[in-house]
Amino acid sequence: MSALTLQTFQEQVSELLLRHRSLLDVLSKTGQSSSSVNRAVVKAVTECGCIELHATKQSFEPDMNLEQAKEVVGKHVQGHLCENCREAISSELGRNLFYLSALCNLLDINMDEVVENESRKCSTLGLFNLS
Repeated sequence: MSALTLQTFQEQVSELLLRHRSLLDVLSKTGQSSSSVNRAVVKAVTECGCIELHATKQSFEPDMNLEQAKEVVGKHVQGHLCENCREAISSELGRNLFYLSALCNLLDINMDEVVENESRKCSTLGLFNLS
């Protein structure tokens, strides 16, 4: 079986999307699905407890080099997702990708090109990409 491409997925979404073909509907479903991803992650912390958050201020000293800065920066997550939470979050992420693909379809945007352009930008800008 060959790897699924974003283009193939985008075509599949176009064939399956029936109820929400309006741009406004897809925008609202994209927001709703993004909120569901957030909620699934929050539930992994607050209901299941398979992961914990220990967030503190991330301090950088002016004389730090890049490697030292990477060591200082924490992701604030301790533990690992249990199988149930991993499945729930993956499912919500999939639904979110579905509606992002639908949005791309409605606006005639190729997801493969979006990923290629973003990757090129990340390569060019490096650490300054999202700062």
